[in-house]
Amino acid sequence: MSFKTPFFAGVAALAFALPAFADGIMIHDPYARASSGMAMSGAAFMEIVNQTDTDDRLVEARSEAAARVELHTHMEDANGVMRMMEVEDGFAIPAGQTHALARGGDHVMFMGLAAPFEHGAEIEVTLVFEQAGEIVVTIPIDLERTPFSGGQAGHGQMNHGTMGQASN
Repeated sequence: MSFKTPFFAGVAALAFALPAFADGIMIHDPYARASSGMAMSGAAFMEIVNQTDTDDRLVEARSEAAARVELHTHMEDANGVMRMMEVEDGFAIPAGQTHALARGGDHVMFMGLAAPFEHGAEIEVTLVFEQAGEIVVTIPIDLERTPFSGGQAGHGQMNHGTMGQASN
């Protein structure tokens, strides 16, 4: 009996479970979702950890999964209604801090999906940082995740204890 196949399958599974790193920036627990199978838009969420002593900024996201990919947040309008809007300057990721992209807060927005976001599939996204450069992240599509699973609290400003939280 050969142990090569189970061994390599285990290594591959572990590799997909590990966070993405580049030049001191770590992407932790990424996932994407769409509101329905016929949706033309979707969003991705994750924690971005700046493990350096230099401030950085997420300035762009790119993906072939959609015609347009933008950095978005939710803002309350004068009537108390929460609305999504593009954040053209991107998201500050201060040195030694973590910034959560979470449901109801900051997120990566996909508009004009090339194909429906299907549960269990993956999309590739390139995150562009001012200092760290480009990080390619493989993001699993999880249509079943609730705002409180995987450490997500369903909002953009989270207290991570000793990790700290970035603010815009």
